Amino acid sequence: MRFMVMVPANDDSEAGRMPEGAAEMFAAMARFNEEMAKAGVMIAGEGLQPSSKGCKIRFQSGGKTTVTDGPFAEAKELIAGYWILQTKTKQEAIDWIKRAPFGSGTELQLRQIYETADFPDEVFPPEEKAKEEALRAELDKKHGKKG
Repeated sequence: MRFMVMVPANDDSEAGRMPEGAAEMFAAMARFNEEMAKAGVMIAGEGLQPSSKGCKIRFQSGGKTTVTDGPFAEAKELIAGYWILQTKTKQEAIDWIKRAPFGSGTELQLRQIYETADFPDEVFPPEEKAKEEALRAELDKKHGKKG
């Protein structure tokens, strides 16, 4: 099972400011990430730049798109980082993330990632599932990931 863990943004992360005690925080996070990587749980994990360096792309009728540059209004609705974990159960993912070095009041969101097997055949036919799985395997190979 794969899970995405989302780390919320705050006023400091949106302003591109390092929080108080950043050196200690980064060292603790590096140790935590290394532990998850050595255990084979962590697939990816990154911090995200402030929304001022991003944009929103809105799809409209008639195939048109609108691009709106950041920053975005509500920091509490944004994410500042993420992990992709692979565990045998949801509880295992929860147990790992409960060990993350965050202070009081931080609330993370854990969401399971869809796998092709999660969709019924009438929605995602077996031949299309096979194509999707082959594409993902090829991407993993291209980017040096174990399958």
